[in-house]
Amino acid sequence: MPRDTQQQKSLTRRALLLGGGEVLLASALAGRLYQLQVLEKDRYRVLADENRINLRLLVPPRGRIFDRFGIELADNKQNYRVVIVPEQTADIDATLNAIASLITITETDRRRALRDAKRQHVFIPVEVRSNLSWEEMTRIEVAIPELPGVAIEQGLLRSYPFGATAAHILGYVAKVSEKELTGDPLLELPDFRIGKAGIEKSQDVKLRGSAGASQVEVNAYGRVVREIARNEGKPGQDVVLSLDATMQDFVTKRCSNEQSVACVLLDALTGDILALVSSPSYDPMLFSAGLTPAVWQELSTDPRNPLSNKAIGGLYPPGSTFKPIVALAALEGGAITVDTPITCPGYLELGDATFHCWQKGGHGTLHLHDAIKKSCDVFFYETARRAGIDRIAAMARRFGFGDALGLDMSGERAGLIPDRDWKLATTGVAWQQGETLNTGIGQGSVSATPLQIATMAARLVTARQVVPHLVRSSTLPPGGDGRLPNFAPMGLTQHAVMAVLDGMSAVVNEQGGTAYAARIMEAGFSMGGKSGTSQVRRISQWERDHGVLKEDQLPWKDRDHALFVAFAPVGSPRYVCCTVVEHGGVEAGGGSAVAAPIVRDVLLEAQKRDPARRVPHPESIAQAPPPASPPLAANGRMPPG
Repeated sequence: MPRDTQQQKSLTRRALLLGGGEVLLASALAGRLYQLQVLEKDRYRVLADENRINLRLLVPPRGRIFDRFGIELADNKQNYRVVIVPEQTADIDATLNAIASLITITETDRRRALRDAKRQHVFIPVEVRSNLSWEEMTRIEVAIPELPGVAIEQGLLRSYPFGATAAHILGYVAKVSEKELTGDPLLELPDFRIGKAGIEKSQDVKLRGSAGASQVEVNAYGRVVREIARNEGKPGQDVVLSLDATMQDFVTKRCSNEQSVACVLLDALTGDILALVSSPSYDPMLFSAGLTPAVWQELSTDPRNPLSNKAIGGLYPPGSTFKPIVALAALEGGAITVDTPITCPGYLELGDATFHCWQKGGHGTLHLHDAIKKSCDVFFYETARRAGIDRIAAMARRFGFGDALGLDMSGERAGLIPDRDWKLATTGVAWQQGETLNTGIGQGSVSATPLQIATMAARLVTARQVVPHLVRSSTLPPGGDGRLPNFAPMGLTQHAVMAVLDGMSAVVNEQGGTAYAARIMEAGFSMGGKSGTSQVRRISQWERDHGVLKEDQLPWKDRDHALFVAFAPVGSPRYVCCTVVEHGGVEAGGGSAVAAPIVRDVLLEAQKRDPARRVPHPESIAQAPPPASPPLAANGRMPPG
């Protein structure tokens, strides 16, 4: 009996211990449940919602670009693309294979998707392919339940209605490169593009806008069930250019027969760039949609440099178009007067060197008027010698040579005006007088862009420090801009300026002028100008003794450039134009024969259209057709004011 009692007590103690333990466990569980369900319910509700609700950034619509009359030059169009969200798929390679069984995916597409998946946040969608057709998009949509992490997104693709016609002005947009990433998730979005060239680059921040956001509910498989909330963000600001799309179209077509050419048309009073053409060009949509390696290879190796904006980035010896600068430097410095006679026997000797005139037998004795008219090299050799390089360089810089003009677009180059300091700093050798003579005819180390040469003409006809620009604050009001820019005076003697302009008028409008054959015949539209033919190779004495090869006998790259710069109308200049035809064009001719006819046609059309003052009727704007590209479609959006 005592033994049974002892066992019973032992069992009772064990039962009490076990029961106590169960009570403690139940209490702990109840406490934990109370904590989770009552005390921390809000926190876990948020966590549950985060598993159910995804926040996705939305690319803002990029701002549009208009010409001076409100014609759209750049806009956005709908674009379907297939993307993968890396955190929602276990095997990206397998998913890519599955997508490839439905639509065509290149090896480049695959490599880019895998690279982007590694470098971006796992929640950022990775673009596999864009610009899907309707059929391709529907095939992916039907298969999405079996494609974890895959989605079809509808975004915006940059559109350029005028295609290659305005490519060098507008530039293009493309994906953000790895070195351009800043940690901003917006830059990692597959549909986001930034400006890489031209106005798209220089005005990129203004055109971008601010990102929007979309809250979507997803199921356990990551598929979107519904959109809960959406904020479209702030569209980018529109940009208005000084460009006249119709004149740009005209100039492009006029230059299309030449192999490689640059042409600039300016409003001399305001500095508005009305047309800026660099030919050959390229289709900016190739970059917006994604450039293939084969197309890039073709564009980048073309000797005519279609990717280069030669109008603002091409550097050329200005040749005889530089002679007005030399004349002004000599006149303002008192080295010559308008009546100073200089005799041209066809050459000028300086020490052991002989400097030849383009006219083999010489021009005889000339004064400034006829020297500009006939473009006598010997006259300007001697004029440069008397003026000196210091005066010439200083005058050239006043007219915009030797430094960037501050254009509101990327790609501008400064050119070069050589002087004593430059020579000593770059070579360690002192300046030689023979270099002054070469500078006097725009050769030697002198280099300039077509825009700089056009700016020279604008400053000459206005006697003000005109600054060219492309971006306007608004479209052109009826009757033109009410208030013209107040550019600073050039500080030149009126007598000297008029003497140079008179000589440039004679170049075109007097018999014996180098460009008389290219004159404008219609009354009231006459132009004045200056031709130039700049050498790209040195002619040896042996060639001069045995016969210089004709231009059409030389390889294209060894032929002289043809230049012409002009203003119109002569009585009251409003428009200036400069054209450079690389290597003399298809005719292998000089400035008067090849470039002057282009300038003539452009200035005549500009005067008749008068885009500086005349706003076309809205119907004529709407019907303005871009070359070799679809017509502009009305989209119901108002152009900027």
